[in-house]
Amino acid sequence: MRTITLAILALSFFSCTKTTSEEQLLRVPYTSEIAHEERDFFLYLPKGYDANPDKEWPVLLFLHGNGERGNGKDELGFTMIHGPLNEVWIQKRDLPFIIISPQLHMFTMGEVSYIKNRSKESIPQRLAEGTPKPNQAARPGQPMNPLPAMRFDSITSTVLPDGWDRVEHDLIGMLDHVQENYRTDNNRIYLSGLSYGGFGTWFLASNYPERFAAIAPIVGWGHPDLMPSIAKEQLPVWCFAGGRDLTIKPEYFYAGLNELEALGHKDVRFTVHADMGHDTWKRVYAGEDIYNWLLSHSNP
Repeated sequence: MRTITLAILALSFFSCTKTTSEEQLLRVPYTSEIAHEERDFFLYLPKGYDANPDKEWPVLLFLHGNGERGNGKDELGFTMIHGPLNEVWIQKRDLPFIIISPQLHMFTMGEVSYIKNRSKESIPQRLAEGTPKPNQAARPGQPMNPLPAMRFDSITSTVLPDGWDRVEHDLIGMLDHVQENYRTDNNRIYLSGLSYGGFGTWFLASNYPERFAAIAPIVGWGHPDLMPSIAKEQLPVWCFAGGRDLTIKPEYFYAGLNELEALGHKDVRFTVHADMGHDTWKRVYAGEDIYNWLLSHSNP
């Protein structure tokens, strides 16, 4: 299975009994191609998976942001802070996806202040009854101002330092494993990520456009050089930005998106939440539109 070795059997992390809920959250062990270290990724099986043995399920591969990196073991829970896994497992939403949620290696980011100073107490916990108060996006104080498109003349790198591109074979190996060992609808494999994971979404989609039915990068722009393969495959794209995002500004997105359209791509969406900042993903993943849009697409 490429350069990644995955255990055939998943280790159960949590499983709800049929008297309460049938959704399951598993920890799947694998050997990463990075230093051949042992790690786990989360695998969510939706409500009804065991009760419908003939049903095939859509798959959503989710790539987290920079602050949720870790060792893939006792730090794996950080990947539940934001995104689809938080929605289905912590907020107990019934979304009809098998969700793959890996954790990016720390690499050189261990001294970044918001990573170094984080606490495991911030890892959300599933409650036996009810749900915790959801994280809501905050509105920054600066005005909502439209900005001109950014030029890419001086930008040569298509990826961020120590990003998801470094583990692309791990990610594809996880996807292969899940498709081989679980009941997946292989025509409906989706990819989404936030911030660093948004950049990773563009990178992985560019290298493997035929693997996905649609992608949804959030607050992560795509470099124009990544677009030809996505356009050739006509891979549906819905990209999101925050109008008040001072980290990944909306004007960064236009060069890549315009390149997609110039190459003849017919299914490109770009939504700017003008009142939101970098944590626009909280609103997007807490809504319904992104999931309904993903499910509306399938490979022929």
